[in-house]
Amino acid sequence: MSFSDKVVIITGASSGIGAATAILFSKEGANVVLVGRNETRLDEVAQQCKDPLIVKADVTDSEDANRIIEETINTYGKIDVLINNAGIVRYGGILDENILEAFDAMMNTNLRSLVNMTRLAVPYLIDTKGNIINISSIAGKNVRDPRIVAYGVTKAAVDNFTKGVALELAKHGVRVNAISPGPVKTEILVNAGDDTPWEAFDAFMPLGKVGEPDDIGHLALFLASDKANSITGVDYICDNGVMLK
Repeated sequence: MSFSDKVVIITGASSGIGAATAILFSKEGANVVLVGRNETRLDEVAQQCKDPLIVKADVTDSEDANRIIEETINTYGKIDVLINNAGIVRYGGILDENILEAFDAMMNTNLRSLVNMTRLAVPYLIDTKGNIINISSIAGKNVRDPRIVAYGVTKAAVDNFTKGVALELAKHGVRVNAISPGPVKTEILVNAGDDTPWEAFDAFMPLGKVGEPDDIGHLALFLASDKANSITGVDYICDNGVMLK
């Protein structure tokens, strides 16, 4: 599947799912726009891509979000695919004093910035009849740990937003889908202050393994391609079977 001359914006592209997805799209000929806050890591990902556009930016900052779109259009003149991948996890149950702080941080990063990036990109996606992929989570569908209930709320909102925007943009030929990973070997736990090794999850996975970032990247490639041109408003679960339990 070729993405030759297609312009693909990936937020949260400095590591994990975003980095893997960017590299895969680049290998398929796409002009990738790497968005993230860590310039050093963005440079490392860029070395594995072909002539990417690097935009050091914080998607929660409205001026930065505008700049991402502006730099993309100034460089390539169009947008074909938007992958809203940037996200964070903060722990906090309803009995914790920090629940509102955690909730606000995740709503801002996981939902508000996603809505804003979508709003800004949509006029250009209508022009190209492009598509959007939102990275959600199985946490938005199944409560397994009360410490991440606020995280799950943000992802449930992403799921509903995906369906609503898919319905609204269908008449313009723009497809909108979501991918909901289960546990995936990224730095999301470390960034949340959790030092649990990923191997600890293996015993709970029906397929006996935790996901890899490439698993999500390959699914994104399919959903963004012409092979999925009749698919919109769908939430694809990629979790090694954990929701079966």
